[in-house]
Amino acid sequence: MSLRRVCVFCGSSMGAKAAYREAAVQVGQAIGRRGWGLVYGGAGKGLMGALADSALEAGAEVIGVMPRSMVDREIAHPRLTELRIVETMHQRKAQMAELADAFMALPGGLGTLEELFETWTWAQLGMHDKAFGVVNVAGYFDPLTHMVERMVAEGFIPAAQVERLVTGPDPDTVLEWLARHTS
Repeated sequence: MSLRRVCVFCGSSMGAKAAYREAAVQVGQAIGRRGWGLVYGGAGKGLMGALADSALEAGAEVIGVMPRSMVDREIAHPRLTELRIVETMHQRKAQMAELADAFMALPGGLGTLEELFETWTWAQLGMHDKAFGVVNVAGYFDPLTHMVERMVAEGFIPAAQVERLVTGPDPDTVLEWLARHTS
């Protein structure tokens, strides 16, 4: 199976640096250029909105998955190829994982980290064998990388699990790695 859809986790706010938005736009454009689809959380604001807008402009299929309670607060992107409405955040993550062939994280907050770690945990438990990566925009994920290295050093994570996660400085590097490691 080749890579058809990438699930991207990222912030529903723009963050403090313009580089975060630029990376989200680059990811959306690159997904569209490659003829892939985007799966994401469905928001029309922040990095999520910039990602979806750029993917749509590049001709990509864009599927958002959002709990009903968030749609009701009018944060759903209005122009998606498809918006799937679920009841809970757990259903959201499960649906996103089912739809995607690979996963990527851009800068974001607690939700982004939670989604990344749950996806990674599912891989460690053998629930999926999909590739996943992190775009380390402006060193945003450096502290996380150091923490993960510490977890390995302290015996809490096998080194083989850390090797499964690619961390690259730019979207194209990570997307190319995801494409090569999607079976």
